[in-house]
Amino acid sequence: MGLLNLLLKDPLTFILIAIPLLYSVILHELAHGWVAYRMGDPTAKMMGRLSLNPLKHLDPVGTLMLFIFGFGWARPVPVNFANLRENRKGLIFVSSAGIVVNMILAFVAIFLLQFLSPSSHSITAKMLYYMAHINIILAAFNLIPIPPLDGSKILMGFLSNRLQYSLARLEPYGFFIIIGLLYFGVLNPLIDFFRWIILSIINFLLFK
Repeated sequence: MGLLNLLLKDPLTFILIAIPLLYSVILHELAHGWVAYRMGDPTAKMMGRLSLNPLKHLDPVGTLMLFIFGFGWARPVPVNFANLRENRKGLIFVSSAGIVVNMILAFVAIFLLQFLSPSSHSITAKMLYYMAHINIILAAFNLIPIPPLDGSKILMGFLSNRLQYSLARLEPYGFFIIIGLLYFGVLNPLIDFFRWIILSIINFLLFK
């Protein structure tokens, strides 16, 4: 059952599920700001973005996309990469932080599903299922190496300055490129590949 169908058929369950799902997106952005702060950039802290208050993070379009398509975004936490103590390492660590948080949340949700074994029709089972599913999708989607997604900045951490500049020039058009590629299904195999990697890591940690 999709989230929009759930809203129509079971509004109470939808509300109980929506809150942890929205916080999955918020924690993604909060992780970027927190790691940046730990590595020397106080920008997010000074702007009040190191907060769990959803009003400081939610983007209306990104939230709508989350519940329609299963992935979305919050307002990006501001990071001044020039302030980071180690530029390349900082770029990789800060950009990876949100993805790592989504993977951790997915791991916890799957672990609890296995440990608690709730009835498949219970609110607990639905909440944990959607927590795992959407956090895996968020992590996989953000690994795509097209600006402004996190995957592009992780990639930049390994590129020469010239190639970094070339990739960064795509950022003003990145959103339109991503929407176009999603519309034509071009990105689906890449998202599926990243999902497979993430699930493989989670399964290895759960069953090693």
